[in-house]
Amino acid sequence: MLPKTAEYALRATVWLGRTSDRPQSADQLAKAIRVPRRYLHKVLQDLAKAGLVRSQSGPGGGYSLDRSAGDITILDVVNAVGPIERIEACPLGLKSHTSLCPLHRELDRAYASVQQAFSRITVADILNAPGDIPALVDIAAKP
Repeated sequence: MLPKTAEYALRATVWLGRTSDRPQSADQLAKAIRVPRRYLHKVLQDLAKAGLVRSQSGPGGGYSLDRSAGDITILDVVNAVGPIERIEACPLGLKSHTSLCPLHRELDRAYASVQQAFSRITVADILNAPGDIPALVDIAAKP
């Protein structure tokens, strides 16, 4: 349901939240989250433009979160790279549809539900979620 760009942005943001003690180079980040380096560059630019990520050049530089992981929602990340578009008028342009038809009304309700759900979940929530499988980390099989 989410575009690949949003998935990549979420991976990058969660990984940067996980490694908040040190900036990550684009190469490190691309390898860790399995995103093509060239594609990641565009994603990081969008995240920086939205004020979610900052870059620091020079030795010891790289990318890091520009805000606390607890202050960044999944919706913030998705909106930074490609907002969830709501349906406000008939997509077919039918002039007789002065309000949404049943199909488009239900689709818009679904989009609204997704927006609402994503606005409640922060990067910190993802990182602190209970369970045996941490986000984005390949865990070794136990002996």
